[in-house]
Formats: sequence, C-alpha cells, structure tokens
Amino acid sequence: MPDPAAGLPPRFLRTPEAARFLSLSGRTLEKHRTYGTGPTYRKIGGRVVYAVEDLKAWADRGAKVSTSDPGTGTVLPAKPHTNPHANAPRVRR
Repeated sequence: MPDPAAGLPPRFLRTPEAARFLSLSGRTLEKHRTYGTGPTYRKIGGRVVYAVEDLKAWADRGAKVSTSDPGTGTVLPAKPHTNPHANAPRVRR
C-alpha cells in the first residue's frame, strides 16, 4: 500500500534544516531560541523541532512592502532584549 505522506515535505524540521529553510545559520537559530526572539519550537524526546508553519509565520512577521512600511510586526535580532516595562516603578495599591 502506498504511503499517503510520500512526496510531502516534512512537517517538522530539526534545527539545521529549519535554519536552512530560513537562510540563517544554525547558531543564529539557537540564539533566537535562547533569547526568546525566534520562531515557536517544540521539544520531543529531548529534540528541538520546528513546524514549517511556525517558521513561515515567524518570517512573515517581518514582511514589509517598502523601507518606510512599519509592517504588522517585528522580527527581533538574536540578542538579549529587555522588557521595557521591567524597570518601570511598581504602583502600590
């Protein structure tokens, strides 16, 4: 009996394949994972995998039509980012 999934692209990609899919280095994708700036990932049996749909959605956040287009979202660089509200004074009630 033929495999119904034969010929379909993989649904989940490991870090090296996901990085190639996004034209990034594997190390950059690992940094994004560490800083929480990257695409959604899953841990399955200790392995990190990325859904192709999540990779596309993350990349689409950076879609622009011109240099002046603010777009609908932002893809942050792979570096630590501080929460702008973290240093705000707390209001006591």
